[in-house]
Amino acid sequence: MNLDPSVHKEAAPPTPLFVKEDSYGKRKDVRLLEGWQNHTFQYIKTIQQRRKTWLTVGISSVPRPDQSGLLYTLVSLFRASSKIEQKRLTVLVHLAHSDLTGLRETIARISTLFSPQILSGKLLLIHAPSDAYRTTDDTRKEAHRGEFYSKRNRDHAFLMSFAAKLSEYFLLLEDNVLCAPNFITHIHWKVDTMRSDPWVLLEFSNMGFLGKLFHSRDLPLLAHFLLLFYKEKPLDRLIPHFRTLLAQKNPILCRPFLFYHRFSYYTSNDSQKATPVRKKNPYGPDNPPAAIVTDMKVFDVHFPWKAYTLDESFFWTQNVSAGNHLTVILKHPANLSRVQVLTGTIVDGKHALEKGQVELGYDPEGMPQYCTSFALLGHLLEGQVNQEIFKSMGYDVSCVRLVVKANQVGGLIIRHIFLWEENPKDMEAAQSWR
Repeated sequence: MNLDPSVHKEAAPPTPLFVKEDSYGKRKDVRLLEGWQNHTFQYIKTIQQRRKTWLTVGISSVPRPDQSGLLYTLVSLFRASSKIEQKRLTVLVHLAHSDLTGLRETIARISTLFSPQILSGKLLLIHAPSDAYRTTDDTRKEAHRGEFYSKRNRDHAFLMSFAAKLSEYFLLLEDNVLCAPNFITHIHWKVDTMRSDPWVLLEFSNMGFLGKLFHSRDLPLLAHFLLLFYKEKPLDRLIPHFRTLLAQKNPILCRPFLFYHRFSYYTSNDSQKATPVRKKNPYGPDNPPAAIVTDMKVFDVHFPWKAYTLDESFFWTQNVSAGNHLTVILKHPANLSRVQVLTGTIVDGKHALEKGQVELGYDPEGMPQYCTSFALLGHLLEGQVNQEIFKSMGYDVSCVRLVVKANQVGGLIIRHIFLWEENPKDMEAAQSWR
């Protein structure tokens, strides 16, 4: 079976570019949608003759030092699906590798573990032709400017363009996730209940672009949209714009959530320290050494510092009031590139902070130290903040503070406060965590 068409077939010639004014008032290069489809058409002639399934799960995977994330994701996908459910399923993986040697090694690993799924057509592996992207020099210039999400957007545009005719629906996942058992049945039930209500996007996770369900008929337009604005914003911020353009004003969150990120960290034996242990995963948060303070109620088991650890422990409290806070006070000022705050349970989002905001603190004083000035980073949406930080704001941060903005009765779970430090060598890796 031809797992890597681009190695054996000659790619179509690159599509001419034209210049167009976009909605941001900039002039930019744009590939015509028809041209992009030409890149995929030669690879899908035989695929289009196969039996159409109900759901395609699409994953775009980039090379990483630890390749186990994609393998664990595929294992989770197939183990979470019964034999009957798998008859409705196609799994499409775009291996977005630039190095053909690494690409072949990845294909060999996957085909060794999943040969039955490949031979039965349940698992498809694709690779974009080199002329689907800009030149290496252009890519390096984008990387120098920190626009690592631009390649990711183009990777997903190719994935979606390929997937357009495989199934009735398309589910977007990442390459390092866990899936809830029988997720296909849950999604099928939800789609059935929505038959009388028009929708563009159903969300089975509240984390980034994980667990987003589309009609496959919308994928060519979405691919075109990503190619128009691939430089402007990361994928998880472009998708809501696409949803509103197709007249779905509000997000539709489907609980219980069916997908969540797989974390691979060592756990600490010393339960009294807030300093995280050495990470297995080089793409995860850094969480530099810090102290945790709060004026919320503290109970015997789930202490405040557990919200800052890199394992699956959390801080539990009850009946918070406006003005309550949980503050991370860093041992040394840090240059931060990203902050992620997660509240509520993983599966159904219960006990999340309904109204809150995250602030960055500066100019520590006193003993013990406390920051004397704060700047707003962002408001919580569905109990979460996942915010990249502009360089001018991210330098010399000494505190990260979660503030309650309204009284809330009942339990509150602060699951994680994740911090990424600015490091030129690790910037691309940090972006791939989205």
